[in-house]
Amino acid sequence: MHDKKVKLHYSWIIALTGMAVLFSCLGLGRFSLGMLLPSMGASLNLNYSQMGLIGTGNFVGYMISIVLAGMIARVVGARWTITIGLILVGGSMMCISRAGGFLEAMALYMATGIGSGLANVPMMGLVSHWFLKTTRGRAAGAMLSGNGIAIVLTGMFIPWVNATLGPEGWRTGWLTIGVISIVIAGVAAFFLRNDPAEKGLEPLGSADTAATPVTGTPSPKGNSRWTMIHLGSIYIFFGATYAVYVTFIVTAMVNERGFGEGTAGKFWAVVGALSVVSGPLFGWMSDKLGRKKAMMIVYGLFTIAYALVAADLPNAYLYASIGIFGLSVWSIPTIMSAAVGDYVGPAKAATAFGFITLFFGAGQITGPALAGFLADTTGSFSTAFWLCASLTAIAVVVTYFLKAPSKN
Repeated sequence: MHDKKVKLHYSWIIALTGMAVLFSCLGLGRFSLGMLLPSMGASLNLNYSQMGLIGTGNFVGYMISIVLAGMIARVVGARWTITIGLILVGGSMMCISRAGGFLEAMALYMATGIGSGLANVPMMGLVSHWFLKTTRGRAAGAMLSGNGIAIVLTGMFIPWVNATLGPEGWRTGWLTIGVISIVIAGVAAFFLRNDPAEKGLEPLGSADTAATPVTGTPSPKGNSRWTMIHLGSIYIFFGATYAVYVTFIVTAMVNERGFGEGTAGKFWAVVGALSVVSGPLFGWMSDKLGRKKAMMIVYGLFTIAYALVAADLPNAYLYASIGIFGLSVWSIPTIMSAAVGDYVGPAKAATAFGFITLFFGAGQITGPALAGFLADTTGSFSTAFWLCASLTAIAVVVTYFLKAPSKN
């Protein structure tokens, strides 16, 4: 008589690989910029507007990639689209390590954005293929925790490199995270699969939708396009506001609050550590309470976080802002990834996620550029953070009117 071995469902291999993919294409490819900007900006003589435009260039590249991702995925599949994207992320960041000025850095970071989108959009679409509704939020959250791990790494590693190598240490920082991304491209190529059928499996989870409470009037099929526009309209507020925070919070701490780069890096690492649980926590919450309620709670938390850093308050309130932001940061992408599957089903999930990401990307393009301009104009980031708090407060109201998905 043999004991029956409990095997790990391959869906979780997909989720773990997705964690590594997002660690690279988002965590390293996009959120390391905030830690690298102070030393990079000083070395290349960049002003706040130029710093913001470098971030905006990345987001423009990401928008371009949303269109490219669908076309490439139709030809070679999600697995190889993700791999190509990660190679572009890693290669472009390695090249940034040799950048000599603003335009060169912006162009290369735009290429990083293209690679990030090629990897991220199909990866999030795979969630709906490998996980059913009852597990979809948790799976997306687990994947997005990779971003937090990357933030912890950069928050500790970049200040150490700069302290060790001096003013040009940021170049070693870019080179190192670029090499890591190339390695992860190989991991993705080896483990990812486009569909459970390739492994002779079914998606993980229960088909019973009762586990996901819904509120409001079920959305008729004919209105699915308008529902996606509504989701995108909600997503744009996250794109515009979080991009400002992750791009400029460290710069604001160093230049306006008098923190040393190493100390600011430690606080950024705290954001990363908290954000590791952000995706799984709010993914679970959205599975239990419903996507709409979870998003309203999150936008309320963002409003508090942005207001605390915008106000001229003692540093204890800044620490509270960092804690709230870190705990909430990956919640909206997690919930959005699960929500599109709820509304349109697995077959159309990647396309729908790409569509709402256009709104997300529009917010990211606008946010850092406007924040940098406001900081140059006013001499402080306070106005930009107050604007972020106002936008997320509006997002709570916009989310309230979201209709529930059909139970069909």
